[in-house]
Amino acid sequence: MAQATIFHMLCNSTLGINRLFLSVLILQPTGLYEYKLIGTLRAPPDILADISLKLTLKAYETECDGETVTYMKMEFPFLLSSRDCVYVKQRRELDFRGRKIQVVLAKGTSLPQFPKRSGFIRVSQCQVKLAVESAGSNQSKVFIYCFINPGGRIPSWLINKVAKSAIPGFLADLEDACLRYQRRT
Repeated sequence: MAQATIFHMLCNSTLGINRLFLSVLILQPTGLYEYKLIGTLRAPPDILADISLKLTLKAYETECDGETVTYMKMEFPFLLSSRDCVYVKQRRELDFRGRKIQVVLAKGTSLPQFPKRSGFIRVSQCQVKLAVESAGSNQSKVFIYCFINPGGRIPSWLINKVAKSAIPGFLADLEDACLRYQRRT
């Protein structure tokens, strides 16, 4: 059985909103963690669902066999191999006991239309789940589950440390992207 570690983080937004996120880290057989985040972000649910998996500019989205498929490149710093990932994505709006909940599911896949590329390590273990509902006045209650195995020879302890420290930045980037999108529309 996998060992579990639980920690609490208080993420202070640069926008002046304090929000508490509970991150539960569950040790996988790979030595990597799964992340579960629960909290509130300053953005409406529909925009959060739109923007959540589009934070990278190096992504290509298309339809394959009736599913939305995304090819994404992730540039890594010097001395590390860059990664790429192919994942299928589904988005639904659910009515749960009168509550409108936006759900986005994404999972890594392998398709012949997206062969492995030279110079990139293919991320094959990738899963993201997002559930968002309105918290009133331009805010959303958010649940995010994420597991990504970047592959290669990077030690799992280093991946876990970098990912754990990147969570506040990811949440701030997500919120900022939503606010920029709102200003443009």
